[in-house]
Amino acid sequence: MFYDLNVFKTAYAMATHAGQRQAVIARNMANADTPGYQPRDIEAFQKAFENTGREVAMTVTRPGHLHGATVQQPWAEFEAAPSGDPNGNGVSVEEEMFKAVEVKRQHDRALTIYKSSMNILRSSLGRA
Repeated sequence: MFYDLNVFKTAYAMATHAGQRQAVIARNMANADTPGYQPRDIEAFQKAFENTGREVAMTVTRPGHLHGATVQQPWAEFEAAPSGDPNGNGVSVEEEMFKAVEVKRQHDRALTIYKSSMNILRSSLGRA
């Protein structure tokens, strides 16, 4: 009865997306001084989630883990527009910092949804 709740799948997908986007942002910041490096990003979670048209499944990292199938996430990295810097580097550290704060908020939102759902579930079972 409680094993297939979409709210938990959505919270998991939101947290996973935020983690992957944070990794891309960190890589952009690490290459802020690399000549010719162009920043990358991941499309917004809402857009990616709406475009899939399918349920979000948990990702299996090794055989037998989570009793699921290996599923590719619906979002992909894309390269930003080239910049006019003399060395060809298009990374703006300020923009990346703003993105990092946005991603932290997205991750916190996913955790809040998960915690609230767990509290509601516990209350419905009388285990509050």
